[in-house]
Amino acid sequence: MGDIHRHWHHVEAGLQAQPRTPRHVILLGDMECTAPLDHHVAPILAAGASLHWIFGNHDADGGPNMWANLADPSRNPLTAEGALHGRVIEVAGLRIAGLGGTFHTRVWNPPQKPRLTSRDQLQADMATIGPGWSPDATAALARNLATLAIWPEDIDRLATKRADILVTHEAPSSHRSGAHVLDDLARAMGATLVVHGHHHTTYRATAPDGLQAQGVAAAWGTTLAGTPIWPGDKPRLLPRTEGWLYQD
Repeated sequence: MGDIHRHWHHVEAGLQAQPRTPRHVILLGDMECTAPLDHHVAPILAAGASLHWIFGNHDADGGPNMWANLADPSRNPLTAEGALHGRVIEVAGLRIAGLGGTFHTRVWNPPQKPRLTSRDQLQADMATIGPGWSPDATAALARNLATLAIWPEDIDRLATKRADILVTHEAPSSHRSGAHVLDDLARAMGATLVVHGHHHTTYRATAPDGLQAQGVAAAWGTTLAGTPIWPGDKPRLLPRTEGWLYQD
C-alpha cells in the first residue's frame, strides 16, 4: 500500500470491495498516524492478514507523538513486530528487505558522497549548525535526521544480507528523482524487484540487467506483480529515466 497520508478511507473502501482480504500487507511509509498504527490497521488485522511497514519522510510531521503512534511498541503491541526497516523477513516464501526514509542533504544526497556515515557523528555535526538555530530546533532536527533520513550505515548493513525484494520509501533510479544507490543495494542483496512509495506514482519498469522497479501511488493497493487492487489519490505523472523499460 502506497503513502496513505491519513487517507485511511481509501484503504477501508478498497478492502471492503475485495472478494477476499490480502494475506500479507506492506505499508510503504508516510502513514502520518494520528492514532496508534494498531488502531488504523484494525480492519486488516481483523481479517487475518499479516502486516509489515516502513516509515516515510512525513511520519513525524506531527511531532514526537505522531512518530510514537507509528514506532512505539508500547502503543502498538500488534504491529510493532511488523517494523521492516533494516530487516529481512520471509513472507510467503519470499525474502523481503525494508529501508525507510529518504535522503537528506545534511546526511547524504546521492550521487554526492555522504556528509555523515553513521548516527554517532550526528551530535558533533549539530554543534556546527550555526547560531541561528535554537536548542529546541537543533534537537528536533537531530531527532528527525536520526529517525527519518537514509544513512550509509543502514545501506551497508542491508547490503550484507540476501533478499528477493527490496521495499523502500525512496525510489530507485527508475524515477528521475530516485537514486542509483538503491539500485545498487538491490543488486548487492540479490533482489530482483524494488517496490517504493514517496513519489505517488504507479508504474512498473525494468532495467537492462533485469532489475524491476514498482511504484505505488498514494493510498493505492497493488499486488506484488504490479496490478492495482484499488485506487487511492490521483497518481502523479512519472518522470521517466533513460535506460529503463516501462510497462504502459
